[in-house]
Amino acid sequence: MLALITAEEFVDQRYDLPDAGQWSELDRGVVIHFQPPDGDHGNVIRNLSRALALYVQGGGPGYACFDLGIAVTRRPDTVRFPAACHFIEGPRFAEADKPFTETAPALVVELASTNDRRRGITDRVLSYHELGTGMVWVIDPKEKCVHLCPRGRRTELLTADRTMSGDPVLPGFSVPVQELFGEPEWWK
Repeated sequence: MLALITAEEFVDQRYDLPDAGQWSELDRGVVIHFQPPDGDHGNVIRNLSRALALYVQGGGPGYACFDLGIAVTRRPDTVRFPAACHFIEGPRFAEADKPFTETAPALVVELASTNDRRRGITDRVLSYHELGTGMVWVIDPKEKCVHLCPRGRRTELLTADRTMSGDPVLPGFSVPVQELFGEPEWWK
């Protein structure tokens, strides 16, 4: 029988895991490993981080965090590491330097960039909603689409020819879905 570990124990040993724990999470007290993503995953992160930074610099509320663990359950502990999350309440950057948080972000962004992440995506979305997150974006680099998953409402599919709005969680935020997937000009 596997000995279960806590969220605190997990983050203490995370950097000793393969790939410094970059593709690892804690699921009900057990460490799990995901396949490393490909370059398309990185392009989405670069494009999304730029869009969110421009939004905040333009006066949008809150701040984004990347590589922040979110403890979605305790006893046994589950800590997920979504691609990004956005907080709009509390002091600015209050969550940014933590290895994980128990505070529900207003928005969580998941990337369905590998087969193992695709398989568990419904459970992941539900766990964020149960924590109190109002919106989850599931970005699919393979299909070049975004699933908008608001808590308590029906999921909406946005294809590459659509524009994604941040309303009501990030009022005024928008980005053409297609712009999430290409290699950014500034990156070349």
